[in-house]
Amino acid sequence: MAGIPLYFVDLQDDLDDFGFEDYGPDCDSMRITAFLDIPGQDNLTPLARLEKYAFSENIFNRQIIARGLLDVFRDFSSNEEDFLTVMEIVVRLSEDAEPTVRTELMEQIPPIAVFLQENRPNFPKAFSDYLMPILVRYLTDPNNQVRKASQEALLILLEQDLIAQNDIENKVCPILLDLSAPDSDDEYKVEAVNIICKMASMLSKTTVEHMLLPRFCELCSDGKLFQVRKVCAASFGDICNAVGQEATERFLIPKFFELCSDSVWGMRKACAECFMAVSYTTSPEVRRSKLSPLFISLISDPCRWVRQAAFQSLGPFISTFANPSSAGLYIREDGTLSIRASAQNMISSSCQTSNIANVAPANLNLVSSSSEQPLEIKPESLTEGMSAEANPLICAESPKTELLKESLNSCASPEGDLTRLSQSDITTACIIKGIKDCHVSDCQRVNSRFQSAEDVFNNFLYWRLPLPDISQDLELFQSQTEKHEEGCSVLNSLRSNCVASSEIKKVLESLQEHMDDPDVQAQVQVLSAALRAAQFESINDYAAKHADESSGKVQNELSTFETSHTIVEKKTLSSSSFQEDVSNQSTTSILKSTESEEQYNGTFEFLKKERHNNPPTEDNKSKLQDIIPQPLLDQYLSMTDPARAQTVDTEIAKHCAYSLPGVALTLGRQNWHCLKDTYETLAADVQWKVRRTLAFSIHELAVILGDQLTAADLVPIFNGFLKDLDEVRIGVLKHLYDFLKLLHADKRREYLYQLQEFVVTDNSRNWRFRYELAEQLILVLELYNPSDVYDYLRHIALTLCSDKVSEVRWISFKLVVAILQKFYANNANALGLNFINELVARFRHCSKWIGRQAFAFICQAVVEEECMPIDHFVEHLLPSLLSLASDPVPNVRVLLAKALRQTLLEKAYFKSVGNPHLEAVEETVLALQSDRDQDVSFFATVKPKLNNMDITSLEEQN
Repeated sequence: MAGIPLYFVDLQDDLDDFGFEDYGPDCDSMRITAFLDIPGQDNLTPLARLEKYAFSENIFNRQIIARGLLDVFRDFSSNEEDFLTVMEIVVRLSEDAEPTVRTELMEQIPPIAVFLQENRPNFPKAFSDYLMPILVRYLTDPNNQVRKASQEALLILLEQDLIAQNDIENKVCPILLDLSAPDSDDEYKVEAVNIICKMASMLSKTTVEHMLLPRFCELCSDGKLFQVRKVCAASFGDICNAVGQEATERFLIPKFFELCSDSVWGMRKACAECFMAVSYTTSPEVRRSKLSPLFISLISDPCRWVRQAAFQSLGPFISTFANPSSAGLYIREDGTLSIRASAQNMISSSCQTSNIANVAPANLNLVSSSSEQPLEIKPESLTEGMSAEANPLICAESPKTELLKESLNSCASPEGDLTRLSQSDITTACIIKGIKDCHVSDCQRVNSRFQSAEDVFNNFLYWRLPLPDISQDLELFQSQTEKHEEGCSVLNSLRSNCVASSEIKKVLESLQEHMDDPDVQAQVQVLSAALRAAQFESINDYAAKHADESSGKVQNELSTFETSHTIVEKKTLSSSSFQEDVSNQSTTSILKSTESEEQYNGTFEFLKKERHNNPPTEDNKSKLQDIIPQPLLDQYLSMTDPARAQTVDTEIAKHCAYSLPGVALTLGRQNWHCLKDTYETLAADVQWKVRRTLAFSIHELAVILGDQLTAADLVPIFNGFLKDLDEVRIGVLKHLYDFLKLLHADKRREYLYQLQEFVVTDNSRNWRFRYELAEQLILVLELYNPSDVYDYLRHIALTLCSDKVSEVRWISFKLVVAILQKFYANNANALGLNFINELVARFRHCSKWIGRQAFAFICQAVVEEECMPIDHFVEHLLPSLLSLASDPVPNVRVLLAKALRQTLLEKAYFKSVGNPHLEAVEETVLALQSDRDQDVSFFATVKPKLNNMDITSLEEQN
C-alpha cells in the first residue's frame, strides 16, 4: 500500500514531462498523443517514439497510446508503410497483459472503423484483416470489463453497418455459436445469448434464420441455466421480427409455448411482456387460435407478477388484431388516424338482413356468374346508432327468410346465381336442401371466383375456423326422407349444443376447487356465460320449431339453418380456445349424429331447467363482438374490477386506460358498446392518474368514434375533466383544439364560456398551465366566428397578457395578434378597431413599463405578420407607437427602436417616396440613435441582418 502514492506521483510527473499539465475532460481540442511530435532527448522519430511508449513498462503510457489511437491513425495515414507499421503496433498492443489497456484499445475500435470506412479506397481491408480479429478475440477475454467493451463495440459496429457480411458470417457468428454451445462456460453462454438477441435486429433475415435461429431455439430449451432462457424470453419478440412470419410460426411458436409454461415465473413474466411483439409477426389464424388461449393462461397464472405483466400487455396484444377493413380506421405514415368506410357501411340495405352482413371489406368486389367481371358495391351511409348494424351478432339473429329462399333456389338450379352468397351460406344451404344438383363442386367453383377477385375480403374466411369437409357426408342427407328432415335439423343442433355444454361443464367442475382465486372466478363467469348462451339458443329454437310446423317444408329448413348457423357463431364469439374446437365438433355432429330421441328429450329438459335458473343478461349480450376472441375482451373489461387491484396490480386501471384507445381502434366504432361502460368506469376512477391518462387520449378516441358517438358518450366525460384537478385538466387542455374541431359547430359553441375556467388553476404557480392555454387558444380561433372571439376569447387573451410570469405574457401577445388577424381576415373591421382602441388604452397608457413594452411588441408583431392593412396600422397604432420615444424606461425604448428600425422601415410601404408617415418614423429613429442609453442607440442604429437577438434574450435581460 505504501507504493500507491508514489505510483500516482510518478504518473503525474510523466504528465508534466509530456506537457499534460492542463489535460482534463474539458480539454477536447487537445490531441492526446501530441507528445509524439515533441522532439525529446532521445532524438527518435514520431513512429519510433510511438512504439517506445506503446510497449513501455509504465501502464499509463500504454493507456495513453491506446486512448489516442485515432489521432495516431490520422497522423500516419498519409504513408501506407507507416500506416501498416501502426497497425502492427496496435496488434501487439492488443495482447497487453493489463486489462485497462485492452479496454481502452477496444473503446477506440468503433471510431477507428469509421475513419477507415471514410478512407476505404486507401485501406480497403485494414479493418477486416487487423481489427476484426482483435474484436472477436476480446469476446472471449478472461476479463469481464474487456468482454463488455468488446460486446458494446460489436453492437455499435453492426448498428452502423461497418462490418462486412463476410466477416459476420465467418468471424462473428461462429464465435458466438461456440460461446453459446451447451458445453460452454455459463458466464460466456449468457453473454453470447444476450449478444445474439441484440444483434438479430441488425442482421439480414437470411443470416439470422440460417445461422442463429437453430441455436436460439436450442437455448430456449436450455435446462441448465434459467438465465439463458430468461434472456431468450425477453428478446423473443425481436427474434420473431427478424426472421419473419413463416419461420416464427414454424420454429419459434412451439418454443414460445414452452417458455410460457416454464417452471420459473420470471420466464413466464418475460413472455407476457413481449407477447405483443410475438403476435405482431404471426398470421391472424395463429394469433386467434393459438396465441389467444396461451395469453389467457398467462392472465390466470398462479404468480402475481406474471398476471401483472400479462394484464399490462393485454391491451397491446388486443391491438394486434386491428384490421382497417373491419374497424373502418387506419393509421397514416405520419401517425395520424384516417377514417375509412367501415364494414357496416360497406353493405347495401338489401344485404343487411343476410349473412353477408358479416363480411367486412373496405371495398367489396363480387363476381357475377353471367359476366365474370367484378361488381363493386359502393358504401352506403347507415345509422351508427342502430343495434343491428353496430353488432354483427344481432344481424345474425335477425330473420333471413327471403335471402335464404333465394339461396335454396340457387342451389336447386345449376343456373342460379350462387355468387350472391358467402361461402358459409352456400355450403349450409346445400346441406339443408340435400338436392343432387347442388354439389360441393358448385360451392368450390364460386369460392374460387371469390378468391381470384382483387381486393376481396371475406370475414368468414379471414377470422373464423374453416368448416370441416362434408363431401363424404352428403349422401347421408340425400337418402333421408322429408319426414326425417323436418325434425333432424333442430335435434342435431341441440345435440351439438349438448356436446359443447358437457365439455364446458367438465371444465367448470375442474375449476370449482380453485374458486378462491379471482382469476379462476373470472374464467368461471366467462364459461358460464357461454353455457347459458348455448342453452338459451337451443330452447328458443326448439320452441320456434314446434310453433311453425305448419308453415311448410321450406320454412322448416330455413329455421334449421338459422338455428345451426347462429349457434356456431355464438360459440365462436363467446367461448375460449377449447370452445372454438368444440364449435368445429358441433358442426360435424350436425352431419353424423345418430343419437336416440330419448336422449334428446332428456337433454332438452336439462337445458330448459338450466335456462330457467341462469337467464342470460342483456349486459352480457351487449359485450359480444367478432373482432377479437371474446375471452380476451372479457379479461380486458375485468381490469376495472376492484378485486383486480388487490390481487394483480394497484395500477391495473391505469394500464387499462392507457391501452383503451388501441382497443377501441381494434374493435371499431361499431363495437363501441362493448367498451362504453368500461370507459365511464375509468373516467370516474378515484385515482387521478387514471383520469389523467384518459384526458390525454380523449381526442384520439373521438377520432375513432366519430362525431355522433363523441357527442353522445365522450362530451359528458370531457365536461367532467374540465372541472377536475389540474393534473387531469392539463391532459384535456393540451389537445383542446384537436377535440373541439371534431364537434359540431353548435356543440362546440357551448364551450366558449367554459374556456374561461382554464384561467383559474388550483396552484397559481402553475404558470405552464396558462401558457398551454394561450397556445391552444391561438389554434382554437379558427373554430369560431369573429363575434364569438370578440365576446369570449378576447377577455381571456387580455387577462393572460397581464400574467405575473413573463413566459405567459409573451405567448399571450402572440394570441392578441392572432385575434386581430382573425378580425381583419373575416372583414370584421369594426371589431378589429374596437380591439385596437382597447389595446391602446390597456397597454400604451399602462402605468407599468411592462405594459408599454408589451404595446411595442404587439405593434411590431402586427407589422411582421401583416395581420391588418398597413393604412389602418398607420392611422390607429403608429401615433401611439411613436409616442413611446419619450418613455422614461430604457427597456420600452429598446423594443421601440427594434420595432421601427428592424420591422417598419423594412416594409415597402415606408420605403416609398413621398410617404407622409415616413418622415415621422425617421425622426423618431434619429432621436433613438442619440439616446443616452447605449442599448437603445445600438438597436436604433444596427441593421436588421446584423441583429441575431431574439425575444428570448430580451426576456433574459428583463
